[in-house]
Amino acid sequence: MPGEYLPSAFARVALRNVERAYPRRLDQLLAGPDAEWRPSVLHPAFYGSYDWHSAVHMHWLLARVLFLHSDVPERTAIEARLDRHLSASNIARELAFFNRPGGAMFERPYGWAWLLELQAELIRLGRWHDSVAPLAVELARRLSSHLHASPYPVRAGTHGNTAFACLLALDYARTAVNPDLAQGIESAARRWYLGDRDYPVAYEPSGDDFLSPALVEALLMKRVLDAPDFEAWVERFLPQDLGPLAEPPKVLDHADAKQSHLDGLCLSRAWCFRLLGFEELSQAHLQAGMPHVAGGDYAGEHWLASFAMLALSSPATAEVLKNP
Repeated sequence: MPGEYLPSAFARVALRNVERAYPRRLDQLLAGPDAEWRPSVLHPAFYGSYDWHSAVHMHWLLARVLFLHSDVPERTAIEARLDRHLSASNIARELAFFNRPGGAMFERPYGWAWLLELQAELIRLGRWHDSVAPLAVELARRLSSHLHASPYPVRAGTHGNTAFACLLALDYARTAVNPDLAQGIESAARRWYLGDRDYPVAYEPSGDDFLSPALVEALLMKRVLDAPDFEAWVERFLPQDLGPLAEPPKVLDHADAKQSHLDGLCLSRAWCFRLLGFEELSQAHLQAGMPHVAGGDYAGEHWLASFAMLALSSPATAEVLKNP
């Protein structure tokens, strides 16, 4: 990737991934011995990239590249892929899966949130959003109900983290003008996090984190609170000495599917640090994570470019979010 035009490099990674059917990690409930399980049958839009959520955010990456770099050389290939995968009939089959036995909690909340972020990007782009809308509307409804019914957040550094899901879903809610979902996210964030104090930074990271529970929570509260209220809150929440949060994590085996999460942690921290105003820390983490985005083991290559794009394009995202 060094020396390459990054939008093209990201586009090529995503184009390969969204059509790579295997290896595939299944995470679904089989209701009986004859239940259909083949990804290409159940998920004609999102059958690639190792698992469903990674396929979704690789499609987001393609849309993001088009939105920010309309002259990218891979434009024709990206458009053809999105035309084929995000057709109304394919999305109808994806929605049918969510409405069948075992679909109620499939990919909650991480995959739901990435689908909503994909839809937000398609709305900004002005294409394919009508086809994806039925699935996005249903998952937005489910997420709103889930937030309302959840007495506690999930503070993990992995897929269950509710602050990260709320960040992506809030982008959708503001872009798609869904005030009910936006209000639900803001209410949940205040209920869960407003009283937090003295975050124990020494406890991060865990061995398979790809998110910082501290930083995604802080970023969500920045999006939810007015500036003076956020400044007072974050002063109580984060210590002056960020300790291990300030240091890129060590990765000894980039081919290990869990340990490679730490490469993603570098990139997601870079995204958070940039939007929280810690530019030097953002750059240090970005430099640590970027060498592993492409050309390495599939354990990382099936998803890392999406988080690299989040970090690299976050100022543009912030400008869009100011004008939903």
